[in-house]
Amino acid sequence: MLAWLLIAGVNGVAQKALAQEYTDTRTTQELGVKSDNIIPSSPSSPSSPLLPENPMAQVTSVSQLKDVQPNDWAFQALQSLVERYGCIAGYPDSSYRGNRALSRYEFAAGVNACLDRVNELITTATSDLVTREDLAILQKLQSEFAPELATLRGRVDNLEAKTAEIEANQFSTTTKLSGLLIVGIQGRTNNRGDVNPRDGQKDTDDAGTNINLISLAQLYLTSQITPRSYLFTGLLDGKGKTTPRFTNSVSRYDVLLGYEFPTDNLIVSDLNFHWLVTDKLAVMVGTEGVSMPYAFRGPNRVESAATGPLSYFAQRNPILNMGYGHGGIAIDWQFAKRASLQAIYTSYQPGNPGKGSGLFDGTTTTGVQLLLTPTDTLDLSLYYVNNYASDGCLLTFVGDDCLTTVNTTTGKSAPLQTNAVGATLTWQISSRISAGAWGGYTKSYIPGQSGSVETTNYMVFLNFPDLFAKGNLGGIYVGQPPKITSSDLPIGNNVPDFINTGLGRAGGQPGTTTQIEAFYRFQLTDNISITPGIIHLIQPGNTPDSDSVTIGILRSTFSF
Repeated sequence: MLAWLLIAGVNGVAQKALAQEYTDTRTTQELGVKSDNIIPSSPSSPSSPLLPENPMAQVTSVSQLKDVQPNDWAFQALQSLVERYGCIAGYPDSSYRGNRALSRYEFAAGVNACLDRVNELITTATSDLVTREDLAILQKLQSEFAPELATLRGRVDNLEAKTAEIEANQFSTTTKLSGLLIVGIQGRTNNRGDVNPRDGQKDTDDAGTNINLISLAQLYLTSQITPRSYLFTGLLDGKGKTTPRFTNSVSRYDVLLGYEFPTDNLIVSDLNFHWLVTDKLAVMVGTEGVSMPYAFRGPNRVESAATGPLSYFAQRNPILNMGYGHGGIAIDWQFAKRASLQAIYTSYQPGNPGKGSGLFDGTTTTGVQLLLTPTDTLDLSLYYVNNYASDGCLLTFVGDDCLTTVNTTTGKSAPLQTNAVGATLTWQISSRISAGAWGGYTKSYIPGQSGSVETTNYMVFLNFPDLFAKGNLGGIYVGQPPKITSSDLPIGNNVPDFINTGLGRAGGQPGTTTQIEAFYRFQLTDNISITPGIIHLIQPGNTPDSDSVTIGILRSTFSF
């Protein structure tokens, strides 16, 4: 009888192993610089395999088990154990579940029931006492299934040894460590610019044409607090940058690479707490890393400074970079199957309570995004951002981001209140090609004064997943970085006329910068990729008489 139970257990375990399906549960958090979605994964809480699913009831006839048929290979064994010994139990729904894996608790309960019955028969010495034929059958079964039992014992021993090794060497039982290293080599072509003044003469050499090296290293700690919350901590160290360039603000941010983030030393880049309040609502709050790129879901599915487009401009609409928030609060609400709403309030210097800074003073940003997925292949996001910039700089780090001039007497620039709107659309045409576009518009004014300054930007792009080989990615991006189209702020504050050696009178930029970017990512392994690419700028700095600029880039990425 003991052998019968062992055999049934072996058969159930073997069939379970063959039928089991496995799901890759790795997150993509380490493959960007950060994940876009603030809804944390909610680990399921399955019942422990050591505990019975439901209490089982004793049966008196094998016919009471609705899922046991006479043609089942173990039917006679079950019939004998039920009708001769009365030590087989079924589930309350009258099922036996013979193919289900047997837990150690259930095995112990079954053996104990049969042994109790055998002891009872021996004690009472009835005619139903175990016969010599039963013992012979038991010995035959032991011999017949000895190899299978030995194999199972070896597999269990190996599994226990591997589990013990993992437990002994794991980083933490509650914290996951992940990391990212990006190293890029880039160089610019020789060119001259019409900079000082804008008089139609190419009078200034581009100072940033030497080949240089940029690196970015990040470490992430994801600490599970409860099954529905975790603390996210990030450390960052960046070396190198693409500057110097032209000698004034015309091309201050003509191209900023996505992984270009120079720091003097190791800094805390992220310190925020994520809480899944309900299955549809998540909250993020913290003192670092609470900004729109991290709190808003990105409709461009390949958005990533590590493995996606090369430039900062090609990652997302610059409106969604506005304010460069550090500390604040954000929410993510999945209010329908194919619709979600994200909102954020964040401050550039939340930990500095001095004048012109702090959580509610200084540069602050409030934003909201509606993300719609009408079909599996279409993503549409609509967003509105309100920003207060204490020095007139929107901190988008792309194109025209400082929209008021520096007063030569005070050394300061006027503050701006900005309202911005934009939209991004992506379409997965097929498994091997997707297309998308975005556009943005901002209108800013100096609080308490008349006049305003307006900017526009746009981008169109094609992505080619699995191009030439599975895991690789190609991309072509063409767009206009933010450009001042008009400005009628009070005299002395208008950037375009001021650069033209004027007094800062009304007007927009005289030219239009166009950025063309192409790249191809070779995915060498799951954790290593190399991405060569090229960026070409026409009329850099929105200056029509400046030479075009071409930048060659080779980015390598390692993640774990």
